[in-house]
Amino acid sequence: MIYLKLIACTLIWGGTFIAGHIVSNALPPLTAASIRFSIAAALLLVLAWRREGGLPRLSLQQMGATAALGLTGIFLYNFCFFSALGKMEASRSALFIAMNPIVTALAAAAVLRERLNWRKWAGIGIAFAGAAVLITRGEPMAALHDISQSIGVGELMMLGAASCWAAYTLVGRAALKGLSPIAATTYASLWGLGFLLVSASRELPGVAWASLGWQVWASVTYLGAFGTVVAFVWWYEGVKALGPARTAVFNNLVPVFGVSLAALMLGEQVMASMIAGGLLVATGVTITNR
Repeated sequence: MIYLKLIACTLIWGGTFIAGHIVSNALPPLTAASIRFSIAAALLLVLAWRREGGLPRLSLQQMGATAALGLTGIFLYNFCFFSALGKMEASRSALFIAMNPIVTALAAAAVLRERLNWRKWAGIGIAFAGAAVLITRGEPMAALHDISQSIGVGELMMLGAASCWAAYTLVGRAALKGLSPIAATTYASLWGLGFLLVSASRELPGVAWASLGWQVWASVTYLGAFGTVVAFVWWYEGVKALGPARTAVFNNLVPVFGVSLAALMLGEQVMASMIAGGLLVATGVTITNR
């Protein structure tokens, strides 16, 4: 049952790129993220009350750590996520985000002075080779002459999202000391929602709410309820049952589901460079996290 839940979890996360693509073409990025986390924060509060009897009081250090989680993993990540999906295909976005573990490993080496052995460096090199194939659509040499043909605003935003998630992961190591995953995530979501609502205040009056179709509302509800809360619960059940290392392997299914769903539901073309680049990235991530 736990394996089925983890596979379903990665399927849900793969679906967030399709839902995010639909929402980002109808709503400004900060407004979209605000609605997503209004739903997620409300459900997380109910979850915290049902499973843990409520939220614990925070020390000053925990308050600062959870605020940093909200800033990096909720506010900045989702701003980059929705901005990127408004500029590029959902399938390419899903493959980009597969670089998260590699960016996190490099950030841990730079900031926390964690040592990387030769095997991890080899995995990082393979993953970056795959990213180069993916970003340049299979023509890395042509990109050297005109990089603007390969890297646009969408690609830069998705790389920014990966960097924000790396920061969120590293801060999370400190924030989780003395806090359960549910408590830390709920507080981070509340902080992030606050940052989002303040930043989205200029966007909200210009949104044509009456013209939003059911697909947009269904997509943003999916992102908040399933992509944030349900997947979170199932993922941590996997971590508890199998350990973080064995659970992390399932992450490689996210871009597979993302590309497949984008082709089936949005009619996006699956290019040979995407398959080759995605396989190289998945190979590099597996070697690095082994």
